[in-house]
Amino acid sequence: MTTEHLPVVKIAISADGTRIGYQSFGNGPGIVLVQGAMGTAQNYRQLAVALASRFTVHVPDRRGRGMSPRPYSATHLIQRDVEDLRCLLADTGAQFLFGLSSGAMIVLEGLRCGLPVERAAVFEPPFYLDGMAHELVHQFNAQVDQGRLAAALVTAGRIVGLGPKRMRVLPQWLLRLGAGLALRGNARRTDNYTSIKELIPAMRYDFNVVASMNTRLHDLGTVQQRVLLMGGDRSPDYLKNALLALKVVLPSAEVVEFTGADHSAPWNEDLSGKPQLVGSVLNAFFSTPQTAATTTG
Repeated sequence: MTTEHLPVVKIAISADGTRIGYQSFGNGPGIVLVQGAMGTAQNYRQLAVALASRFTVHVPDRRGRGMSPRPYSATHLIQRDVEDLRCLLADTGAQFLFGLSSGAMIVLEGLRCGLPVERAAVFEPPFYLDGMAHELVHQFNAQVDQGRLAAALVTAGRIVGLGPKRMRVLPQWLLRLGAGLALRGNARRTDNYTSIKELIPAMRYDFNVVASMNTRLHDLGTVQQRVLLMGGDRSPDYLKNALLALKVVLPSAEVVEFTGADHSAPWNEDLSGKPQLVGSVLNAFFSTPQTAATTTG
């Protein structure tokens, strides 16, 4: 990474006193990137750089991970996440928002609650239109509390339905064995990514967000800002169906589907992402007053 792409690291203070750390890249109008599960600001480094020639890109660590430590509480409400976004907007003066997955749900709820932004883009907010597996979420939380992180990782996989289809037919004991091996291998990595062991407990925030929003999709009909709905053609059907439902509900929404992409598209390339492709569409959407919905390959 060149010197011009080294971020400035700052801290914003949320309404309940939580310190929200974030990195800032580039110059120009401000965009805040709101991450989903199993990631920190580092996962979005290449997307931030792809936007930094036109914008000042602010990449926070959501509460409970990385630069924004906060012990999880079962009484957590999505309103705290919206307050975190509000303090970031106040600290940065940003007018645009982008959110991935559970982060996309936070962005949408923030728009409904009146956050002062001009436009927003969201990538595959995980609304389960046929109902969420709440019993599996309770199981996941209990496994994290018990320190059974390999089992919790397997349960999380069952909830989100991502990954190869063959994983869904393997016996649970074999999946837990594989997850344990993955955790041990990940702990030996020497790159700058936060370890899976640290990120699994933070997923309690994500499932809290998704569970609280899952039955409230139609409440988003009051959102007045333009919203770009983004997804990949290789993502699970429930994520594609959620985008179609949002297109009907949101008064001013456009849809973009990326060919050959899945739920990880906004992440760095070494994490199977397509940051240049996603960045090119975000650059166009946030730079111009009108952006036609297209299918991007």
